[in-house]
Amino acid sequence: MNLFQAFKMAFKSIACKKTRSFLTMLGIIIGVGSVVIMVSVVQGQNQKNMEYYEKMGSNKINVSAYSYYGNGDDISQKLYAYCQSMPDLVLGITPNIQVWNDMTIQYGAKTLSTQNYDNWEDMIQVVLGSDQYGVCNNYELAGGRELSYLDIQNTNNVCILGGRIKENLFNFVDPVGQNITINGQPFQVVGWYERKDLEGWPELDNIILLPYTFNRSMNNNQPISDYVVKARSASATVEAMTRLSAFIDGLFPKNAEGYSDYGSGGVSSDNASAESIQQQSNMQAMVLGGIAAISLLVGGIGIMNIMLVTVTERTREIGIRKAIGAERRSIIAQFLIEAAVICGIGGVLGIGLGYVGTLIAGKFLLNGMQLLPSPMITLGAFLFSVVLGVIFGMYPAIKASGLQPVEALRAE
Repeated sequence: MNLFQAFKMAFKSIACKKTRSFLTMLGIIIGVGSVVIMVSVVQGQNQKNMEYYEKMGSNKINVSAYSYYGNGDDISQKLYAYCQSMPDLVLGITPNIQVWNDMTIQYGAKTLSTQNYDNWEDMIQVVLGSDQYGVCNNYELAGGRELSYLDIQNTNNVCILGGRIKENLFNFVDPVGQNITINGQPFQVVGWYERKDLEGWPELDNIILLPYTFNRSMNNNQPISDYVVKARSASATVEAMTRLSAFIDGLFPKNAEGYSDYGSGGVSSDNASAESIQQQSNMQAMVLGGIAAISLLVGGIGIMNIMLVTVTERTREIGIRKAIGAERRSIIAQFLIEAAVICGIGGVLGIGLGYVGTLIAGKFLLNGMQLLPSPMITLGAFLFSVVLGVIFGMYPAIKASGLQPVEALRAE
C-alpha cells in the first residue's frame, strides 16, 4: 500500500463515521484553539507594553538628585557638565520639570487650561526642559526647531508644542512663528512635535515645552530634582548608570549611619523594566500555553481510545490483509496516518477557532487591538497536533500490526 492509498483510506474511514470522528477531534480543536488564543493574547499584551516603552524612548536613564539646601541649580550644572564629559555614552540630558500651577493658554479666540478636569484627555502639561528635551524623551520634530542653548541661557520667550495641542490651537496651520500667551505672557512657537498617539497617555501629546530657566518665574523656583539622561545604546546605558550612580554618591556623601546630610539621589532605567516585563510575559505565555496544552493531551488520549476501537472493528480486515502478505510496517503506517489525519483536521479547525477567538479577545481584552496569531504559533500548533496524533496512534497501530492472521480472520 502506498501513501496515497493510506491517506485515501484514512479520509474514507473518517467520512463514514462523521459524528464519531468530529467528537474525537473535539479535544484537539479545543486544545489547539486554546493554545492559539492564550499565547496570542499574551503576545499582544507584550506588544502593547513594548510599544509604550518604544514611544516613551529606550535607553533612558532617570536621575533623581535632591539637595536639602536648595542648590538645585548648582546640581543641574554639575550633572550637565558630567554628562557632557561622556559623549561616547550619553546623547543628552534635560531637567524633567512639570509646572503644576494653574495655566491658561490662549491663541486668538481659543483658550485652553491646564486644569481642564471635565475632559482629562485635553488637559495640558506645561513642562520645562533643556535644548535636549526632545532627544531625551523620544520626541520627533514635525516642524520648526528644538530649543537652543541660547534660549535656555537667555530665558527666551519661546515654546514647542506637542502634536495634539498644536492641532487644538492651530488645526492644520503651521504654528511656527505664531505667538501664544501663557497666563498673559507671550511666547513664540518655534517648533512642534509629532504625535506619539500612545493609548492611555494622551497627555504626552498635550505638552508645551519651555526653557527650564522659567522655573523661577513660573514654578515658584521649586528645586530641580528630576532629570532624564539619554544613553547612546543599551550597553552604554548600563555603563552610564554605573558612572552616574557613583557621581550622585559623590554629591551626597553618606555619614556613619548610611544617611546623607546634604541630599539624596538615585538612578534608574526603563530598559530594566521593559526587559522584566518581557520576561514575565514570556513566562506567562509558557504557563498559559502549558495549561491549554493539557486539553491537547486529553484530546490525544481520546484519539488513542477511538483508534483502539477502530482496530477492534477492523480486526477481520487486518487479518485478510496480513493473510495476503501485508507487512507489519504497512499496517502500522495505515493506522498512524489515520490518527495523524484526524488530529491534523482537528488542528486546522482549532486554528480557525483560535483566529476567531483571538480577534474577539483583542477587541474586548486589549481595548480594540487588531490581534491575530503569529504564523509561528499557527504552524507550531498544527504540527504539534499532528505529532500528537502520531504519538497516541502508535500503540493502537502496533497492536493492530501484531494480530495473528488466523485469530484475526476468526473475529466477527
